[in-house]
Amino acid sequence: MRTSQKTNFARELRHRLTDAEARVWWRIRSRQLAGFKFRRQHPVGPYIADFICLEVGLVIELDGGHHLDSASDARRDAWFERQGYRVLRFWNNEALVQTEAVLEAILRALASNGPHPGPPP
Repeated sequence: MRTSQKTNFARELRHRLTDAEARVWWRIRSRQLAGFKFRRQHPVGPYIADFICLEVGLVIELDGGHHLDSASDARRDAWFERQGYRVLRFWNNEALVQTEAVLEAILRALASNGPHPGPPP
């Protein structure tokens, strides 16, 4: 997929978030989570990350049942890791039912990547 096609596809995905993506996005957007900036449906190399914090190189993926034991997800995660990103994956059901636990896990990952580069929130 060419860069312009991927950008257009990412724009389309932003307009049709799953319920789980919408729930998490509402809680991490606009630097609400410890002052870190997240982007949604952001193109990175050959992929589009559900959510990404470029400041600390954290990718968050929310998965439905079709991702169970997915070889393509393993390749995708390996690619992101080779580029220096850390990948967190959550099931859609987790994001919907245990939103606070998902956010806490994201916060722990953000904290483990070192100090926030900007002023404290």
